[in-house]
Amino acid sequence: MEVTPAGGAPGSQEGPAVEPPVELPIDAVRPPRPGRLIGAAVALLFLAWLAYTVIVNENLHWDVIVSFLGDGRILGGLWVTIQLTVLSMAIGLVLGVLAAVMQLSDSPVFRGTSALYTWFFRGTPLLVQLIFWFNIGLVFPSFGIGVPFGGPKLVEWQANELITPFTAALLGLAINEGAYMAEIVRAGIRSVDPGQREAAEALGMSHRQVLRRVVLPQAMRVIIPPTGNQFISMLKTTSMVSVIAGAELLTVAQRIYLGNFEVIAMLIVASIWYIVLTTIASVGQHFIEKRFERGHAALGARVRRNLRPFAKEPA
Repeated sequence: MEVTPAGGAPGSQEGPAVEPPVELPIDAVRPPRPGRLIGAAVALLFLAWLAYTVIVNENLHWDVIVSFLGDGRILGGLWVTIQLTVLSMAIGLVLGVLAAVMQLSDSPVFRGTSALYTWFFRGTPLLVQLIFWFNIGLVFPSFGIGVPFGGPKLVEWQANELITPFTAALLGLAINEGAYMAEIVRAGIRSVDPGQREAAEALGMSHRQVLRRVVLPQAMRVIIPPTGNQFISMLKTTSMVSVIAGAELLTVAQRIYLGNFEVIAMLIVASIWYIVLTTIASVGQHFIEKRFERGHAALGARVRRNLRPFAKEPA
């Protein structure tokens, strides 16, 4: 006896017709959030009140602020601030890379020297270091090149002539920054898988080639964001140079308000320029980070290309 499937003819292998699934409309309603609306309204009202109070406050002397924004003395101090920031970060980055490599070295002497450097300059306040470098002539009246341990000197300079306020500021900022950059670079190097270093060494690469062609290209993705933050922080940290009269932006503003007694107005002028500089640096950091993020996908291919010349010839 032949059983006929439901919905089919005798002997047919086809089952009943299956209707395609029907998508039901989703009628989702976002629940009301009165707390968020009230908070936003209060925040906007506060910002509007704050802006109105600042704009109409006659004690701020906006005419003085506008007139001094483009003053030659202010722009000169701004240029010194930019110079101190760029040079300090460049020297600090070099010192940081050297200290990080020494700290990761197999030599206990290198590791101890690097650890002592980072420990001391991270453990003492930057303000103290700036004052110390400015007064280094009290400890070493002169600097020279010659035979060590009390021998004759071939060339000699007086410390008071050599260590100017700008030089003292550069030494203090750069050496202090190098101690912090050492930790940032060390963290970036440690973020790279140790197996890649071992594979590169197995191919016959030297330690310097492994660091330059395998480790650092991958570590830069970790190093760049905190380095950008350090650069932005350095723009504002240069204001501490005012304690040694370094002729940067804040020092110039202080000299001006000591003459015209417009203390708040001149501080606002300096603050506006600091905000402009940090905004430009933040935008630059954003694009640099996007650049390294975009290249991270093809990083493995670049590392393999770097390793290719060191691959052994097949037997």
